[in-house]
Amino acid sequence: MSKKRYFLKEFFKEKKTVGAVSPSSKHLGKKMLENIDFNECKVIVELGPGTGVFTRMMISKLPKDALLFVFELHDAFYNNLKKEFANDERVIIINDSAENIGKYLKENKLSEVDVVVSSLPLTNFNKRLVMEILRQSHQYLKQSGLYIQFQYSLNAQKALKRVFKQVRISFTPRNIPPAFVYTCIK
Repeated sequence: MSKKRYFLKEFFKEKKTVGAVSPSSKHLGKKMLENIDFNECKVIVELGPGTGVFTRMMISKLPKDALLFVFELHDAFYNNLKKEFANDERVIIINDSAENIGKYLKENKLSEVDVVVSSLPLTNFNKRLVMEILRQSHQYLKQSGLYIQFQYSLNAQKALKRVFKQVRISFTPRNIPPAFVYTCIK
């Protein structure tokens, strides 16, 4: 089964955790990752990777001594990612909620991350959960670290501005559906 067909099937099964009808495009991936200096990154956290479009792009740029923590709550996507990246010691696939970032960083004796890349469908979640995920991300980001989030609307802007001191918004029409990219700085 193609990745697009598989993604659509999972969307109809789990609309709360799968926020789109098709995987993100490489164009959206480029826009999401364009402000990351991978040579300076030691720890990156990815939230809600789905089929791993951004994950693969980040791994191709990730230094050999860096770590990528990947949080995927949806079981089918988690199992596929776990299998695909089983042989890459830099990648830690986690089947847990994004609000538990701190738990896994502490288990790995880490206190901060360079970048958080999020594909979470924030508009599908209640406000308390959204704010907890954003606070956890902010808490563990290093000073001047980046939180990068895409959404299909501008609805997340207010919540992001409550947590981050600087929020820049860009847009890419080359995705189905077109998407807004929020680049937030701690």
